[in-house]
Amino acid sequence: MHEYSERPRRADEHPSHRPLPPGCFRVQRPIRFSHSDPAGIVYFPVYFDMFNGAVEDWFTQGLDIDYASMILERRIGLPIVHADCDFLIPSRMGETLTLGVLLERLGRSSLQLRINGEHDGQVRLSGSLTLVTTSLDNFAAVPIPDDIRVAMERYQAGCAL
Repeated sequence: MHEYSERPRRADEHPSHRPLPPGCFRVQRPIRFSHSDPAGIVYFPVYFDMFNGAVEDWFTQGLDIDYASMILERRIGLPIVHADCDFLIPSRMGETLTLGVLLERLGRSSLQLRINGEHDGQVRLSGSLTLVTTSLDNFAAVPIPDDIRVAMERYQAGCAL
């Protein structure tokens, strides 16, 4: 079941529903048949898989920190501990969605990301993810490593509103 309001929302109704600043990392995702429900629109859980892929790409391409090495060699995980999403406008098979990543908050061991999905300059959905840096050896929260923190701070400054 899709949760879209009956009336179109204006982008300025909520700050998270506005397009992200130009300096933010963006990646394009084609909407495929496998993403769609029988009505031809994206089945909402698929967006969370897309969000996770955008986070991986953001680390590797946007922060220049190899995500696979961080997980497999450094044994640092980033589980999502909270997620929410506003579904504003349906996306359909055959369209291309641009996912942008905004680092909203950087804590000692956690970070909050805003991930917007845009098409033709319109925000289609806006999600918020809270991730916690975790040791994959004992699954305890650990401070964000210095090199990752520096890369995130640099990114945050370049993506400032």
